[in-house]
Amino acid sequence: MPQPSVLSRAAGVPGRVLAALAAVALALGVAFVVAPSRLAAGGSGGDFDDRRQLVDAVHAEFVGWWRSGEAGFPPGLQRVVDYWFRYHLAKAVLAGALLVVLGALAVLLWRALLRAGGLPAGTRAMLGAAGVLVTMLALAAVALVMANVQGAAAPFASLLSMLPDGPADARLAVTLAQVRHQLTDGGTAAAPAVAVMTDDFARYHAVLAALAATVAVALAAVGVRTWRARARFSERPARRLLGSLAAASVLVFLAVLVVAVANTGTAADPAPALLAFFEGGW
Repeated sequence: MPQPSVLSRAAGVPGRVLAALAAVALALGVAFVVAPSRLAAGGSGGDFDDRRQLVDAVHAEFVGWWRSGEAGFPPGLQRVVDYWFRYHLAKAVLAGALLVVLGALAVLLWRALLRAGGLPAGTRAMLGAAGVLVTMLALAAVALVMANVQGAAAPFASLLSMLPDGPADARLAVTLAQVRHQLTDGGTAAAPAVAVMTDDFARYHAVLAALAATVAVALAAVGVRTWRARARFSERPARRLLGSLAAASVLVFLAVLVVAVANTGTAADPAPALLAFFEGGW
């Protein structure tokens, strides 16, 4: 990234502000990786810092729940679900904070580039490269926020992805075969657990559809505003930059819209997708 003094001259922002934002972004990135499991463990009655322990617990508690024939979660499974909720909640908060910081940095970098007409070509190239990098990181933070809000909203459905993990287990294999049979044979009375899984799976995808739709609207607004901003600049480089940013917003908007539509369809009819998951196709 260019030196803070360069950005300070171009964007009229003190260099210490830019340095502080970069340092906070780095700290939040590290916290996102190392802190959630520790934050989630508090009050859970156990520690799942080791993913192997978490996967083993999911396997054992899922088998016990299925064999109980009850819709409600037994205490052991509820403990794992509660832990996973707190884990995703912590990640969502940290990713949201990271998004705010990266968004602020991206705005400063692009603003600096728009005002960099009098700076050397090398400096402008550095500003452009930094702007692209930080914008890509901000988009990644958006994806992280979406994924972790989704996981916090439907933690049990999120935990299902751990069922195929780890070494083969005879009891788990038999249980999963029974689940597949009941999902396939819709004519028989399904176990209460099937309805619970189907409902949570639908919620899992409905949340992502809503989040994706919200992000798509925001991207459309950014694209329109950026395109209209071209009228305020007479310099060709600035107009070209704003046009490129508007076009990029439209492309990302289209990709996110596809995600919203696909997850809306799955939320409306979750059973086939749930069966595909248990058959190894999701």
